[in-house]
Amino acid sequence: MNRDEARKKAQELVSRMTLEEKSSQLRYDAPAIKRLGIPAYNWWNEGLHGVARAGQATVFPQAIGMAATFDRDCVAEMADIVATEGRAKYNAYSSEEDRDIYKGLTFWSPNVNIFRDPRWGRGHETYGEDPYLTKELGVAFVKALQGNGETMKAAACAKHFAVHSGPEAIRHEFDAKASAKDMEETYLPAFESLVEEADVEAVMGAYNRTNGEPCCGSPALQKKLRGDWKFQGHFVSDCWAIRDFHEHHMVTNTAYESAALAINNGCDLNCGNTYLHIMKAYEKGLVTEERITESAVRLFTTRYLLGLFDGSEYDDISYMEVESAEHLAAAEKAAAKSFVLLKNNGILPLKKENIKTIGIVGPNADSRKALIGNYHGTASRYITIQEGIQDYVGEDVRILSSVGSELFRDRTEPLAFSRDRLAEAKIVAENSDVVILCVGLDETLEGEEGDTGNSYASGDKESLKLPQSQIDLMEAMAGSGKPVVLCLMAGSDIDMSYAAEKFDAVMVLWYPGSQGGKAAAKILFGENSPSGKLPVTFYESLEELPEFTDYSMKGRTYRYMEGKAQFPFGYGLTYSNVKVENAEVRQCGRQITVEAEVYNKGNADTEEVVQIYVKNLDSKNAILNPALGGFQRIFIKAGERRKVMVPVWEKAFTVVDENGERVEDGRKYEIFAGCSQPDERSIELTGTEPVKVIWEKED
Repeated sequence: MNRDEARKKAQELVSRMTLEEKSSQLRYDAPAIKRLGIPAYNWWNEGLHGVARAGQATVFPQAIGMAATFDRDCVAEMADIVATEGRAKYNAYSSEEDRDIYKGLTFWSPNVNIFRDPRWGRGHETYGEDPYLTKELGVAFVKALQGNGETMKAAACAKHFAVHSGPEAIRHEFDAKASAKDMEETYLPAFESLVEEADVEAVMGAYNRTNGEPCCGSPALQKKLRGDWKFQGHFVSDCWAIRDFHEHHMVTNTAYESAALAINNGCDLNCGNTYLHIMKAYEKGLVTEERITESAVRLFTTRYLLGLFDGSEYDDISYMEVESAEHLAAAEKAAAKSFVLLKNNGILPLKKENIKTIGIVGPNADSRKALIGNYHGTASRYITIQEGIQDYVGEDVRILSSVGSELFRDRTEPLAFSRDRLAEAKIVAENSDVVILCVGLDETLEGEEGDTGNSYASGDKESLKLPQSQIDLMEAMAGSGKPVVLCLMAGSDIDMSYAAEKFDAVMVLWYPGSQGGKAAAKILFGENSPSGKLPVTFYESLEELPEFTDYSMKGRTYRYMEGKAQFPFGYGLTYSNVKVENAEVRQCGRQITVEAEVYNKGNADTEEVVQIYVKNLDSKNAILNPALGGFQRIFIKAGERRKVMVPVWEKAFTVVDENGERVEDGRKYEIFAGCSQPDERSIELTGTEPVKVIWEKED
């Protein structure tokens, strides 16, 4: 069913409703209208990295880990599985007349905000700091989730529109001020692409204001969305964000005024209860019946597109699809692609035949919470890092273990002295041939404001350093005299300077999902090669960054930073040595493609990510540093040489002026092709320089 047909059906159905009935359908928990045969429907569902909050589901790596794969197909496979399991659950639940929250087909995912500051607790829900990477993975997610069948398989939602990335503690009252240039250059491209390229069905507003206007009632943002980009779907508020208009932003005085401001500025669906006051706003002349009708029509158009009234080809998807063996294998594969190897002095991969005893130490070694991130489902089995290694080595290798420290408290047992597991960790190390040290965070330390009782500043981080309890543990392991492989489980930039100096290998596992331990063991022992890349910059310190509340991009992210990164965006080692040896730029009409000759000089088969960076040499409005304009994940065997064609984003050859106008300005470009950024620090870490081509664009 196409949109025009669905809209006509929606108009006909809505025309038979009273005004009160229409207004009742603008809430996320829309009630049944029995006289018209309309069942209740709850719009609120989550599917960021697996169907969330509704019981058993396949739990994939958190979004930031999926970003580290630099793999559109991997993200698409995950999104298709979310839609399949979502349909399986919906079919089963609705047959039981269970129409509760988290059981519908409208998923409020993906989060395509830009992770501009490492302090932001929700950054791990995003695809990182780069607009092009974010838009490419976001488009892949939306297209796969919504499908290309006769009926929409599930509905995706681009959130949080538009300028939203912390601080969490003041998000309900905060005004994010962004220049027209930063809006067009950084904050808007992913949303624009999800609307124009992927036809995303829904867009969610943010809690904060942007340049003075509350995002869920913003004329300027709606002009972009429905005016410039021709968005046809429905717009939903973040949860209880409309209440913030009068309680925190103070742009209105009453709930009915807030409801009127939101609906008159394009917000069709209220997550919250402020639209209970829509009828009062109507009675006071603040809202017209036509406006209420239009929002109801948009919402029922979505329901018709999903086949919720006429049936669909997905109605027979069985509940047995939930967490199937095939889906679990996909989650494990995604985790393996996401791991980023920051350092390796040759200790990895471990050789099982040379090891008698492994010490597994650290608060995240046997932690389920460290597998899942937030907005997660419930796995029937979780394989922690410790369990994954135990399963992998079997009876051949002895495993000793110690939690070593609590995640952030100074003791694991309330009645014990501080550092009560440190001696045990030292004893384990002393008796082991190699130590696997698992440190980091979980959703109780970084996450959404109020979500899980985060211990730091409403979910935001106050420091890039690990908690002191874990620093003490790292120091003890560094002093053990034994080889140490550090595995970091976190969703953001953590200071790894000490680890990189003291330990033999450092690998970022993110929050790797329910199969994380299984995937990690295979990587650690060389069955697979690590191949993930950092989707965010690891900075040396917060001191080099602007204030958290400053939304100017100056000095932020790899595109604008002036100093050296600790570990740069796009960086990640493999067990082999892959490099781009030659590159040619080809232009066919407006499409520019880089043909890169890639050679695996090492001894291991591996996946690798070929990355293209573009720098405008002529325009005063050019971004400070070369910016990602293309990428392609490939598999390349040891000793293999092959050519790879990488299309380059058309916007990589434009600039944005101070008025926010995107224009073509200049003809001369530096184009870099490699397996990392062309910055000095990446070259220093990899020992490889990307190929540089000076290229002049044809008219």
